Amino acid sequence: MCKLHSQPKTLLSAFNLRNKPSRHQQPQLSTATPQHHQGEMPPKKRSAPSAPKKARQSKLAKAHDISATEENEIKEVFQLFATSAADFPNEKEGVIAREDVRKALVALGLAPADSRELHDILAAVDPTTTGYVLYEPFVAVAAAKLRSRDEDAMAAEVDAAYQLFTRNTDGPITLGHLRRIARELKEDGLGDELLRDMILEANGGAGLEAGVSLEQFHDVMTRAGVF
Repeated sequence: MCKLHSQPKTLLSAFNLRNKPSRHQQPQLSTATPQHHQGEMPPKKRSAPSAPKKARQSKLAKAHDISATEENEIKEVFQLFATSAADFPNEKEGVIAREDVRKALVALGLAPADSRELHDILAAVDPTTTGYVLYEPFVAVAAAKLRSRDEDAMAAEVDAAYQLFTRNTDGPITLGHLRRIARELKEDGLGDELLRDMILEANGGAGLEAGVSLEQFHDVMTRAGVF
């Protein structure tokens, strides 16, 4: 994610979905073979740089919708607090003491919001109050906290971008708002007809007076690949 509220031109371009080139409008690449003078060696072809290999997700990471990198971060912190317990001899990653769960989550930047949330987390990761937490339940809780944090951050960013158009009001985005943004950006090619089309495209043809709601704005930005 990027700081969209500092990039109004990006947002306005995302609104203009109808002006995006189709697959059939891509520039054509020349297929002509370059000519070389007699006695000259043709230039060596450069091999394309190989993309870095993406770490493969484990079954556990896939089950909890986190990346391999995110699971590795969780595992590293878990291992900082890991210990062995006679009741869990077969736990490859070890276990962590119940009282260390909060510290581990804080180390991940996922601190419980309050004592009630901590109580719920401990009940989830150690339901039989053994005093120890296994790796898989800890990953499940950390993954849920990660997703919640990402969703909250995105919601805040969408709201900030939306209010850039509405001048810090609840909305909806109107034709007047788009005119102002286009004028401030000196986008002279965006006439009223195109701005109207942008609103109707965003709100599903609900009419100009309906404007564009926060939810519709989020959908437009998602389809345009901004979020």
